[in-house]
This record gives sequence, structure tokens and C-alpha cells, in this order.
Amino acid sequence: MALVSGGSRGIGAATVRRLAADGWDISFCHHRDEQAARQVEKAVSELGVRVAAVEVDVTDAAQVTDWFRQAEDKLGPAGAMVSCAGITRDQPLARLTDADWRAVIDTGLDGVFQLCRAAMFAMMKQRSGRIVTVSSVCAAYDHSAPGHDATTRPGMAGFVKALAGQAARFGISVNAVTPGPLTHDMTAILPDKNRVNLTETVTLRRFGDAADVAHLVAFLLSEAASDITGSVLEVRSVISLLGRAERTVVSRPRPGPAAAGGTPAWPCNPGRSARRSGSSWPPACPARGIRIRAGHRNAA
Repeated sequence: MALVSGGSRGIGAATVRRLAADGWDISFCHHRDEQAARQVEKAVSELGVRVAAVEVDVTDAAQVTDWFRQAEDKLGPAGAMVSCAGITRDQPLARLTDADWRAVIDTGLDGVFQLCRAAMFAMMKQRSGRIVTVSSVCAAYDHSAPGHDATTRPGMAGFVKALAGQAARFGISVNAVTPGPLTHDMTAILPDKNRVNLTETVTLRRFGDAADVAHLVAFLLSEAASDITGSVLEVRSVISLLGRAERTVVSRPRPGPAAAGGTPAWPCNPGRSARRSGSSWPPACPARGIRIRAGHRNAA
């Protein structure tokens, strides 16, 4: 039996469907999303597995504990727990309210702690189990995300690595999955301009899909991943050029006519060439459409 938090929408719903297709009985929780949860529950039950949807506030220890107890009583021992619950408040730090900050931190960090603690208690008794948290690519890159998200996601990744060391002797693996930007309801709220700018930072120049994340989660719960623990695995849409450079032009013009000796009119490595020649700093590289900010390394 697998427990999935945030299973009514987005990555959580895709994970519930994917694990059910693999034959897992599923208990998933949601928070004030009854209609969507029932739709997922109905779709999964048609796959021939047992499924139960429960409303749970993952930041409340008592509710999380009761959810695990009820799920085990109804569906059997917990073999896996997948933490997908998360919220976002897309605001600059200066405009973020105390309540918004607290809500994101409570769900993104405290919620993961409550879920993992409950899972550890359940799995230690049987000396086996799999824990997977869905984090964000912000955990691996210096992403210019809002302050709260850039705090919770790397914090979750560090927590996973530490927990993996403690859980290994009980036969429990702990891993994190870090997707890049995905097409789902949390990114749908972004203004069109922000969505376009975010797409430009993705290597494949397009958003990923929740099903891709669910496939990786299913792999981590399979026997093929029995020796993987303490890992933070990225999903396809890898972020590039984040926090190290700012785009100043959209187009990427070809270099100008070559100077004597075949050297382009502008340097291919602006930072190194500028230091050798003593020219102004920071330099601009028109072919790459990037202006390097002072005090940062060349990310091109």
C-alpha cells in the first residue's frame, strides 16, 4: 500500500494514477479539494485496486498520524509514502505577507517532516519501505524563485539526504525528485510574460508534464531502484543559466566579420578576454544574448 499526499491534483494525481496502474493500493490525501479528489478516486478504482481519499492537513501531526493509522487498518502495511503536497505564493519577497510565508514554509518543510516521521514509524516496524518527496529544481540550481520557494525546496532536499542516512539500517530508502517547470494548475496562474520568460530558462524550451514525474516516482518505488537512496533526481526540464546571467537580447546574431588572423570581432569568452585585454567589465556577448553581472562567474 502506498500513501500519497497532495493526490487530488497535478503531480500528486498523476502519481496516484501511475502507482495504481502498477498495482499499488492507494491512500491519498488532499486539503479542501473534495471534488477533484473524488474524480481521481473514481478513475483509480476503475483500475481494479483499492483506493481511499482523505482530507488531511499535512502540517498537523495528529491528522497525519490518524491518516496513516486509518490507511493501514483499511489497506494494509505502508510500503511506500510519496510527498507531493505543496503550495506557492508567486510574490516578490517585499510583497509577501507573513501569512503567505508561513503557509508555504509550513507545507513545504513542516509538512514533509510530519509525513516522513509518520512513514518512518510505520516502516521501521517491518524494516522495509520507500519514501519519495517531490521537491523542485530550485533545490539543485540557484533559481531566482520567490524567497519562500527557494527556501523550502533546497531545505527539503537537505532533509532527504540526512534522513536517508538514518533510515538505511531499517531497509528504508529515501529519495527526492526535482522537476523543472511543469504544465499544471500551479504554473497556470503565472502571467503570460512570466511563463514565456520561465520557458526560456528551460533547456528543452518547454514545460514538462506531471506524468513524467510520476514515472520517475514509480521507478524509485520499484525493485529496480532498491539500491538508490539519498538521491535528488532531476526530471527532464533542466533549468539553465539561472541566477548567473541576465538576458539582454532575445535574438542570437552571428559574429561579425573576423579580424586579422581569423579571430571574431567579439570574444567567445568575454570574461577571460576582458581580463587579458584590460577592457571594461562587465562585458557583453551579443552572440549569446547575455550580459554577465559583476561578481558572478560566466554561466554561458
